Amino acid sequence: MTIFDAHFHIIDDAYPIYENNGYIPPIFTVDDYLKATKDFHIKGGAIVSGSFQKFYQGYLEHALKKLGPNFVGVTQLPFDTKNEEILRLDKIGVRALRFNVKRGGSEEISRLETLAKRVFELAGWHTELYIDAKEIGELEQVIAKLPKVSIDHLGLSQEGVPTLLRLVEKGIKVKATGFGRVHLEVIDTMKKIIDINSEALMFGTDLPSTRAKRPFHANDIELVKQSFEQDIVEKILYKNGCAWYGIGTENVVR
Repeated sequence: MTIFDAHFHIIDDAYPIYENNGYIPPIFTVDDYLKATKDFHIKGGAIVSGSFQKFYQGYLEHALKKLGPNFVGVTQLPFDTKNEEILRLDKIGVRALRFNVKRGGSEEISRLETLAKRVFELAGWHTELYIDAKEIGELEQVIAKLPKVSIDHLGLSQEGVPTLLRLVEKGIKVKATGFGRVHLEVIDTMKKIIDINSEALMFGTDLPSTRAKRPFHANDIELVKQSFEQDIVEKILYKNGCAWYGIGTENVVR
């Protein structure tokens, strides 16, 4: 089955890599990614900037050019980024802004509402949040009012699932990613999300699974296939991610 990989990282030492809380990630180039996924029939995806890349764009520009038009970028930007730079990034395939609340390396969360609305109005970008849903707290009302938002890694914790589900009811999307880094019942949480909105979930490999207790494995894909009906599997693995990132499925060569 064709897959849109809605969340993975490229870590290329030809470009700056920054230590984050004493951690430096392993190198994982475009070639490494293609080798790691050669058996998965991936026909598009989203390269996500990590905490260890901060606001640097060079690696992302290179990776997008090498992977081609079915791949998009999710980047981190400082609050004072010029409109011209946002539009330039949009032209090369960037489609979202990331706030890394869990690890840092991105803009302060206090800037979320203003910056998220700005990139949406200027370029149609959505905003992605790496945050433990149990820690959303008062941010829930802010997030619910933003034009387009997704939350990484199923919200990370079992305690955060009720908050996550409330946000799904408000139209927030969720990445079914990082099964080896979350502290929750993966399939049970996914089923609860699907019951609310079958278009809310999108699968990603989370490669190279930096700092995860258990790295991505092909069994993660099989788990999804075995746990849902065929039409839902196709939405989770392919259609929902394509729709969220503006990749027309009719244009993808399978």
